[in-house]
Amino acid sequence: MPVVYRFDGLRVVIYPNDHRPAHVHVKGSEGEAVFILHCPNGPPSLRESFGFNRRDLGQIIDEVAGVLAILCAEWSAIHGRH
Repeated sequence: MPVVYRFDGLRVVIYPNDHRPAHVHVKGSEGEAVFILHCPNGPPSLRESFGFNRRDLGQIIDEVAGVLAILCAEWSAIHGRH
């Protein structure tokens, strides 16, 4: 499971054997959330989560949106096109 980005104690993961659409799993000790990236221009959207509160999710999606180009490039490197 490649960790493609880290922030605030969270890991952003893209699984090599995962499916489209392009998305990331954000994992931390509190829970996990999955965001559809909508590459290449976003904005990312929440698909599902457990364990994170609304405030956490707001901060996480802001961070994911801020590095969207990096995450889309990582998805493409692992899976090919978006």
